[in-house]
Amino acid sequence: MHFSTSQDGSISLYLNQRFKLDHVITIAVAAGLVLWADQFTKSLIVKYCTPGPCREIIPNFLNWTYERNIHGAFGLFGSSKFLLIVMAVIVLLLFWFSFREAAQRSFVVRIAFGMIVGGAIGNIVDRFHFGYVVDFIDFYRIWGDIFNVADACITIAVGLLIISSLAARRHR
Repeated sequence: MHFSTSQDGSISLYLNQRFKLDHVITIAVAAGLVLWADQFTKSLIVKYCTPGPCREIIPNFLNWTYERNIHGAFGLFGSSKFLLIVMAVIVLLLFWFSFREAAQRSFVVRIAFGMIVGGAIGNIVDRFHFGYVVDFIDFYRIWGDIFNVADACITIAVGLLIISSLAARRHR
């Protein structure tokens, strides 16, 4: 970041061009890929499945089970579409303010943030389009909740942010 003084004497804060271009593009590409993968897989589920168990993928381990999720993460936070969308935006802003400096230094953090953005947008798109989120990944033997590609990418990204933060602290 750079500080500059304008003609009227006020100080303005701005990011250098390299961050604005390279780093934002990295975040946008990661977000776009996650959004595409999420929406593509959900469109297949909606097209070829009816709500409920659809297809056994790995016997006794993984099923595609189409679920219309009206709640927030892990079935929490009620079912108000407006509230859930506002909460998703607030969480994105909190992540950005928490990790924006790390994103300037770390490619992994930029990818992780892009994954979170893409996943959040994917679930927001579902809420606008259907009024619920399409979930279908069902590891019924080891995990009680059904989820989707967006949820998986958000979870992986949070793990990457935690690992990145721990590694950064270790190097200080």
